Amino acid sequence: MAEKPKKPQKLKARLPRGLEDRDPAAIRATREMVEKIRAVYELYGFEPVETPAMEFTDALGKFLPDQDRPNEGVFSFQDDDEQWISLRYDLTAPLARYVAENFDTLPKPYRSYRAGYVFRNEKPGPGRFRQFMQFDADTVGSATPAADAEICMMAADTMEALGIARGAYVVKVNNRKVLDGVLEAIGLGGDENAARRLTVLRAIDKLDKFSADEVRKLLGPGRWDGGEEGKGDFTKGANLSAAEADVVLAITRPRDDWKEAIAAAETYLAKSEVGQAGVSELEEIAKLVSASGYGADRIKIDPSVVRGLEYYTGPVYEVELLLDTKDEKGRPVRFGSVGGGGRYDGLVSRFRGEPVPATGFSIGVSRLQAALTLLGKLDTRPEFGPVVVTVFDRDRVADYQKMVASLRTAGIRAELYLGNPKNMGNQLKYADRRNAPCVIIQGSDEKARGEVQIKDLIEGAKAAAAIASNQEWRESRPAQFSCSEADLVARVREVLARHDVSWG
Repeated sequence: MAEKPKKPQKLKARLPRGLEDRDPAAIRATREMVEKIRAVYELYGFEPVETPAMEFTDALGKFLPDQDRPNEGVFSFQDDDEQWISLRYDLTAPLARYVAENFDTLPKPYRSYRAGYVFRNEKPGPGRFRQFMQFDADTVGSATPAADAEICMMAADTMEALGIARGAYVVKVNNRKVLDGVLEAIGLGGDENAARRLTVLRAIDKLDKFSADEVRKLLGPGRWDGGEEGKGDFTKGANLSAAEADVVLAITRPRDDWKEAIAAAETYLAKSEVGQAGVSELEEIAKLVSASGYGADRIKIDPSVVRGLEYYTGPVYEVELLLDTKDEKGRPVRFGSVGGGGRYDGLVSRFRGEPVPATGFSIGVSRLQAALTLLGKLDTRPEFGPVVVTVFDRDRVADYQKMVASLRTAGIRAELYLGNPKNMGNQLKYADRRNAPCVIIQGSDEKARGEVQIKDLIEGAKAAAAIASNQEWRESRPAQFSCSEADLVARVREVLARHDVSWG
């Protein structure tokens, strides 16, 4: 007996973790966000540039902060020439390559912006994706703190353009030189102390989440997540002495008054040349933003800010949302940082062999969109679909297509029903699923009279909700009317205007 052939196994449709599919409503919300950000960036004189999603691996450099996977963090492959190529992990490293390659033809300072997806080969988790969108703006070729101050002001203006009220966000500014001065002040210079320096920086970075006492534990012997020894996970500390921890906390403790923050840093970093340079730059930025009317409620000096990327060399900034809200399950959500950046004077220099100062800022579009959606700042309702022209008589498809063409010529989104036209009910269900504002119907009787039927689906839905019985529904025939073929465009426009229908 012949063996029965095996049934071919179906391929399972599945999406890799850390990635997401996006529907029309999410795409429209992103488009609206990006356009608002773009308008602010262009107001500040930045111009667009676009770089590919892939670069030579050595051009990107190894600057990601994932110390647990020092050789990972990026998606890489070898091309036919056996050269290593990687997907970009941010938009700044590719810009540095672009500027270096076109250095002689670009105006300096060079002010540019770019938006696009970036890719991180990291372990996915809640709010942690392998692909996400960023929107950057950078000034290359200017060493003045005025360039950094301008980036901070632009970040504040962008938040407000996106509907985030003053007081609901803050742009926090620090300087990597100040942090270097802190590490120098407690004797953690030299390659042998690299691991302890990183532990200290990670502890400082927790000051916006933990109390000073809890951070002190991270600076000292370590911290138990449960609050007591043996409870929860243990995080190893930097093993600083109590006096050294006092110095770190005295300099990095967040303060509302930038002058107090500057004074504290100056006191403890008096003998640190690099620390004093950082303090001076912070003071200059503070004076510049204050002179332009940006108070501490919008931009403030915060010595606890630690940006993870290793290529920062001076001022660093972070935009934090201060609002707390709840997710769809009622759990509290704290948004935290939705953007950041800093000065990276060494990144272009890797290609040029000469100093090229640069500073920039990146908005995490995907993260900020999630925050704005929870805050109700974005319209996530499905966008209205096209007007649907139904097919009543199969032999008259050309007539119906002519109606579609006339609507499109008038700038009205329209489509011809392309499914099986046998059942008119199915055509109306299709229009509902497409969120169509209205449908066009023309049978042989209407054709003989030179008329069409327009069914207002928005008004019909409202009426259906208010009408109690099917008989009443049939008798009322709500929101359906006739008009001449010549008046089709005008009457459809009336329906769209009545319901304020527009397409992005």
